[in-house]
Amino acid sequence: MKVNHKNIIVTGGGSGVGRQLALTLLSKGSFVIAVDINQAALEETNRISGNNKNLSTHVVDISNRERVSVFAEKTENNYKDIDGLINCAGIIQPFININDLELERIDRVMNVNFYGTLYMTKAFLPLLLKRPEAHIINVSSMGGFLPVPGQGIYGASKAAVKVMTESLYSELTGTNVRTTVVFPGGVATDIKINSDIKGSKSVSEDSKAKKLLSPKQAAEMIVDAMEHNRFRVFIGKDCKAMNFVYSLAPVFAIKLIKRVMNSNIH
Repeated sequence: MKVNHKNIIVTGGGSGVGRQLALTLLSKGSFVIAVDINQAALEETNRISGNNKNLSTHVVDISNRERVSVFAEKTENNYKDIDGLINCAGIIQPFININDLELERIDRVMNVNFYGTLYMTKAFLPLLLKRPEAHIINVSSMGGFLPVPGQGIYGASKAAVKVMTESLYSELTGTNVRTTVVFPGGVATDIKINSDIKGSKSVSEDSKAKKLLSPKQAAEMIVDAMEHNRFRVFIGKDCKAMNFVYSLAPVFAIKLIKRVMNSNIH
């Protein structure tokens, strides 16, 4: 689906890849409805866009089913046609084992990453089905197919997004709605800070961030996937490599990622 002159919703539009998705879509002639829980972050996205008249920002807690439902109703009344939905919003957990992770943290990660994606999809799919062509993109993670030490619940939430999106692909075959699941590897965003992880450094302070894919590069790949109706997209050399290794030798891949993570921590 070409994005020019399309109305597209982007969650997580206040920062990171979500912000860059909004900016990339605007540059391609889309009308963007950016959603985030952080009002100040959305205002910054709007400022960076040059107060683009094709950008509309909305503060929504996507983990709250009732608020998503109200937002969907208002969106339909205000914009009538919705052509695309990109579920990009997400948070990680502290880098600790499942045994040591508080249930409140587990609930928060699952509610934002999986249920937030599910609520938005359920709310807007009926509108998308009315369009001549439409597209849903759900952002999973490398952690959604490969266990990352200290991110077990985050990975579980993203694995749920993966399977749900792949199920949608099957269920929507023969309709006008296409689906894409995206697996980003390391991207230089402030997701640790946005996830309230204590002691986190911003991207500008973290020397390791320079080695990662930029949010702009990731956003461009995601939009390209929408325009070419791709089913799966693996973003970043690390993600592509680990997907290949994990498919051939899963135990070796698990040990490798654990060794790499431990070396980064120490």
